[in-house]
Amino acid sequence: MAKKVTKKLKLIIPGGKAVPGQALGPALGQAGINIGEFVKRFNEETKTRVGEKVPTIIEVFDDRTYKMTYKTEPASGMILKAIKAEAGSGKNKLVKAGKITKAQIREIAEKKMVDLNANDIEAAMRIIEGSARSMGVEVVK
Repeated sequence: MAKKVTKKLKLIIPGGKAVPGQALGPALGQAGINIGEFVKRFNEETKTRVGEKVPTIIEVFDDRTYKMTYKTEPASGMILKAIKAEAGSGKNKLVKAGKITKAQIREIAEKKMVDLNANDIEAAMRIIEGSARSMGVEVVK
């Protein structure tokens, strides 16, 4: 018989550097997950992704076991890395946070393609361009 999912958690955790602190403790504790075991397993599985934020979906089953699924880094984080900035612009129409090229957009779109709702790379690029514009990043040729 298949296990029944009792809870589904969606968390964004720094890759390879999870700590049982204020962000994780309450969420995992309420779901009945052993926090120490989770942190050890998460850090081991994401040690190659240190420096990026890892969106993680945790499905908790009725017997308190769980399954973790990792997504790609958020597009906003990838865009900020590409333009070497700390944050986007708070006033995206007036103040620009930086510039990003079509080649960089394509590279980000190729990495994000598995998580995006797009049929081809051009559609994925338009999604990433929209994210960049909303952050105040100018898209150049």
